[in-house]
Amino acid sequence: MKDLKNDLFLRACHREPVERTPIWLMRQAGRYMPEYRALREKAGGFVAFYKNVELAVEATVLPRKILGVDASIIFSDILTPLESIGMDFEFKEGEGPVFYNPIEKPEDINRLKPFDRQDVYYVGEIIKGVNRALNREIPTIGFCGAPFTLAAYMIEGRTSKDFKKAKTFMYNYPDAFKELLDRLADMLIEYLNFQIESGADAVQIFDSWGGYLSPDDYREFALPPIKKIIKGLKRDYQPVIHFTKGVAGFFDDMITSGADVYGVDWMIDLSEVKEKLDGKAAAQGNLDPVVLYAEKDVIREKAVSILRKWGKDTGHIFNLGHGLMPDMEVEKVKYLVDVVKKESVR
Repeated sequence: MKDLKNDLFLRACHREPVERTPIWLMRQAGRYMPEYRALREKAGGFVAFYKNVELAVEATVLPRKILGVDASIIFSDILTPLESIGMDFEFKEGEGPVFYNPIEKPEDINRLKPFDRQDVYYVGEIIKGVNRALNREIPTIGFCGAPFTLAAYMIEGRTSKDFKKAKTFMYNYPDAFKELLDRLADMLIEYLNFQIESGADAVQIFDSWGGYLSPDDYREFALPPIKKIIKGLKRDYQPVIHFTKGVAGFFDDMITSGADVYGVDWMIDLSEVKEKLDGKAAAQGNLDPVVLYAEKDVIREKAVSILRKWGKDTGHIFNLGHGLMPDMEVEKVKYLVDVVKKESVR
């Protein structure tokens, strides 16, 4: 990673000395940006957008140019590799992903095809394109969805408030559910290794729905395949970030996954996170995204509070506890980035 002009993010991931706290934001390339909306309209649909290498590269680099963030996360979606294994879905406006062949019974798992990285060749090209477009100014982050989160979508057939179908399947057919998770873990090992080989400087595993589980179920179902993925990655300096939304109830379990960085939402105090990590891993987070709807003095107060909770030690990457929302103001998001840069100088 010696070719990077700004490697603050990577140094913080590895708990190496930094001059200030690095910042990037989940969903930093999104509909709150007029430039992003113009690219999406040009693409003619979300799936067409993330498969269009040129437009996806443009979307990925927008936050660096507009906000000045310290890392780029590739423009893609956690569901991207599922098409390769035979899942048929589309993104409907106002609804999100809708699956036309959800998994309804254990036998349906047998219809899944082997993953072929050639089916997602464009993801590798996006990573290479971003590295060229930004001339290695900042690191490029690749990502995937966690096995439990992907399985929840595949069984539920769409997003949900409670993932009742997915969890019922898990309880009624625990062995089949674990088989599905294991297959997804194997797929994601290859998918993330492909991203690393293509030039990703770090990778993040998004377990968006792991927080819907009890601590016992999290330990039994969600955590083992994540451990398998992290163990199966071929990497040198590239850190792995493990993010689970709703993690407060089982943070002690989450931090056994073997990740270099643990991303946390706003429902756990960052000083508690620091104490539990005890210098063994870095942390990422954890501003409540809704703070960005408040006045600027509130945004500054909340951001500074998080910085103070961690202190001047390295090992913290400032981020939100979840993604930016479509109706947020670019000016306020930029203000947050500027505040963190100014107030975290060592």
